[in-house]
Amino acid sequence: MLTVVSDTHGTGGHRLEGRTLDAVREADAVVHAGDFTTEPVLDAVQSEAARLYGVVGNNDRPGVRDRLPDQRVVEHEGLRLVVVHGHEHTETALSLLGRQEAADLVVFGHSHRPGVHEGDGVTLLNPGSYAQPRRYRPAHAELESGGDGDGVEGRLVDPDGTVFERFRV
Repeated sequence: MLTVVSDTHGTGGHRLEGRTLDAVREADAVVHAGDFTTEPVLDAVQSEAARLYGVVGNNDRPGVRDRLPDQRVVEHEGLRLVVVHGHEHTETALSLLGRQEAADLVVFGHSHRPGVHEGDGVTLLNPGSYAQPRRYRPAHAELESGGDGDGVEGRLVDPDGTVFERFRV
């Protein structure tokens, strides 16, 4: 499983709880779309994940910025993802970036609004913020092989374990 999170906005710990914490611990890899904020938060998330692929967000302090890229491409079980925070991208720019990188999925955060939709030939996924949802529901995403060898099954999940959206990539 691949777990996707974003926008922790913490100063000390990872702020993971419930199903989100379980999903991070169970995942083969975790993608974080930025805004850890501090190095202790980055370290705390990293300590819970088997493998962490993170990017820098607009609120990340210099210590985090020194350790992570602004953008990265992740290959996982035949799925190609491009990951950015999204604060410098419109939906059109995210779609273009996905096509430029030959990605199946563009992962971004920043708005804290969980959702998935097609963006001109590439799927766009915002896992929301599990720790600071603002006016949206707290969330993370879980991606798993479809089992039939054709694509990946995805779901957006509340920290209490409620699945509120399913999708396929």
